[in-house]
Amino acid sequence: MTDTHRTPSPTAAAHHERPFTGRPGRWEKERVRALRTAHVPGRTCTAAFEPVLVYERARWGWLGWTVPGDGSPPEIPHQIGVLTPAATRTQRLALYWLTRRPARHLALATVPKSLRCSTACVALISLLTALFAARHGIPVDVVLPAVFLPPLLAEHLPDRLDARAREHVRMVEGDGPCRYLRRLAALQTYLVQAATGGRDCHEVRHPARIGQHVLWDAAGLLKTPDARTTVWPELIARERLMLQLAHQVAQIVERSASEDGAPDTDQRRASWQPTCSYPQDVRPTSRSPHLSPSPALLKGTLPMLPSESSPVVRTPDVYLLFAHEPYYPGPGTQEINTTVVVAGSLLHPRVRQPDGTRIHDLLTRGRRQGEIIPLATLSHELGGGADWPRVGDWERVTTGLLHLVRCGDCDALSLGLPEIARALVCTGPGSHVRAYDAAADDFIDYGPTDRAAVLTEVDTFLTSLVAEQKLWPGDGLLSPINPGDAR
Repeated sequence: MTDTHRTPSPTAAAHHERPFTGRPGRWEKERVRALRTAHVPGRTCTAAFEPVLVYERARWGWLGWTVPGDGSPPEIPHQIGVLTPAATRTQRLALYWLTRRPARHLALATVPKSLRCSTACVALISLLTALFAARHGIPVDVVLPAVFLPPLLAEHLPDRLDARAREHVRMVEGDGPCRYLRRLAALQTYLVQAATGGRDCHEVRHPARIGQHVLWDAAGLLKTPDARTTVWPELIARERLMLQLAHQVAQIVERSASEDGAPDTDQRRASWQPTCSYPQDVRPTSRSPHLSPSPALLKGTLPMLPSESSPVVRTPDVYLLFAHEPYYPGPGTQEINTTVVVAGSLLHPRVRQPDGTRIHDLLTRGRRQGEIIPLATLSHELGGGADWPRVGDWERVTTGLLHLVRCGDCDALSLGLPEIARALVCTGPGSHVRAYDAAADDFIDYGPTDRAAVLTEVDTFLTSLVAEQKLWPGDGLLSPINPGDAR
């Protein structure tokens, strides 16, 4: 979730935003075939109908896209399959077997089941072969097995092969899991493309192998019950690792291009704006007094820490911003992936203690009134995260905070940040995020100025919110660390 100043985080969001990115003709061809040969969901569909899937294969697995009845391309894959790491040639055949076109069935009027068209064809051929053999004097005890065995194999053998093939693949379904796994799949696609781009270099191939393991592990975690609330710290750790791998490969590719004498070109900056629809999940109480926050400043920079001889200055009215595993508050709502809480919520007894109290002490030392401090900034101050063990377990603390927010036991500003904005607040104050533009085959660099713009935008929403009432930190808070006892 957080990052250090030594490992900037990139992103490769252009991959898999739509089916067959970069090959729109392929999607149209597959869509027309599906409309002609299969049942496509429409207004008259019922739950009994299985959606027809168009499979987009990759070296790491596949994405299964539905075919909407209105002809528009889908925004989220219906299914994502991840192939086992270090797959053998035989195991890799599972990818092609499971993504074959679905078998067509014949409805039987007298039996409440359907029959594969291939089974009917094999049965007809077997019957004709048996009649031909009987006319040439072949014994009946030889002809009968030849008549019944091929149709039985044609009907039941594919199901057995499906079961064996699924042992080498992890499949994830559902909007939430697929939306998350698609982000990791986009990064893995970039790693694979770099590894197969003609560079015979261990530094490029090794990250692709690691990325396959990360993708495989993430698919397994997303299949666990209630994954959104139980394993999201592990999922975010894997997303962070994938971002670091992609940035490492991007640096290697760029260095190789410069060594080959490629002309230097100025990196294009996209006309990206950090503004978006930030859904607010706030439950202010009438008990909370009015708060007048300070004007928007460049947030997330290193504070002026006091020296040992100077008194410790506390600023209780500051806010903690942390990213987390996305969730959806209700049907048809926007994804929530980042949360802002007031520092006092760290003192809640249902947050892991004394870790929350120690983080509260770190968060409120030498800050500006109303400042928003990302968790990544705290990691930057703690030696790039190396000193977190002496402060506390930030993963369990933020898990507790998110549980409080979702249960309504404290107020929060819940945000649905765009991917680039989320990556920026998950990096240190001096870090850079590199976004890969697949259409132009180039990278766009976002730096501290863009990170400050995101935090200023978040501050604008927070200021308008607390102008009426400040965020309620919860009831029964513990006492903060006495400044005289702090370190």
